Amino acid sequence: MLDIPSQLILASDGLEVVLLPDIGARIHRLRAWGVDLLRTPPDPGTHAADPWFWGAYVMAPWCNRITPGPTEVLGRVVDVPANFPDGSAIHGQVSHRPWEVVGDGAFRVEGGGAGTGWPWRYEVTLSVDVTGPTLSLRYELRNLDDGPMPAGLGLHPWFRAPLELRVPGAAVYSVNAGSSAHAEPVAGLLDLRSPGSPQAGLDATWVDLAEPTVELGWPTRGIAVRMTIASPGVDALAVPVATPEFDAVAVEPQTHGPDGLRRFLGGEPHAMATLTPGRSLELAIALTVRRTV
Repeated sequence: MLDIPSQLILASDGLEVVLLPDIGARIHRLRAWGVDLLRTPPDPGTHAADPWFWGAYVMAPWCNRITPGPTEVLGRVVDVPANFPDGSAIHGQVSHRPWEVVGDGAFRVEGGGAGTGWPWRYEVTLSVDVTGPTLSLRYELRNLDDGPMPAGLGLHPWFRAPLELRVPGAAVYSVNAGSSAHAEPVAGLLDLRSPGSPQAGLDATWVDLAEPTVELGWPTRGIAVRMTIASPGVDALAVPVATPEFDAVAVEPQTHGPDGLRRFLGGEPHAMATLTPGRSLELAIALTVRRTV
């Protein structure tokens, strides 16, 4: 038995949400009318031992992969360690650290600075609300340092498979590890603009969204979810999708494309944002559930 982390439960008539403040303020469980929609381990402590493949967790101050080791960025040196089997530095720094509970459904954590590999100090906050059929999540990444900082913010949910998925992206980076500089028009199995079962083995990112929404459905369970995404000042939202060999599909709304720091340094599309001192990057996500039968 793993150590049992503290849990915060928010609920409405149709929804139940369980958060783990001690492990990244991540979502351990999302239930609609008693049906689990996330890949949820029986023991919440599993998130600490195996942090990447369960529930839903925030990605900050970058999303997806960046290259580990020393890299000069804006006159400072980023030197984050590899933390994933493919040798990359993945999904930021706060996904399984303890967060402070600062109010009803409100959380915060600080990171970065000397000795962390990310030379800028920052704060991430989360506000959670469950009202009726909707779970609302509002993340904010604030630059606490005295110089400009590259910034990325995202959410990494693992939804239970099988499911139907619609991502209204007109272009796609067909691989996330070592992505191309420019996205390509969607075609064939990489065209997710109509609902369907995503193919196995995906690890790609969709961009050029016709609308800031993603549709998910579990026809055999009679449940559907509409995911609405907003990030003020970000013109090019991205939605990676991964379909590994286990029973889940990752659908990850975020503020930049894959290899975000490389894009930032090279002036490529869908790069990380620049946050000047005291400024924030926001990401609001609403998940609205409905019955389909």
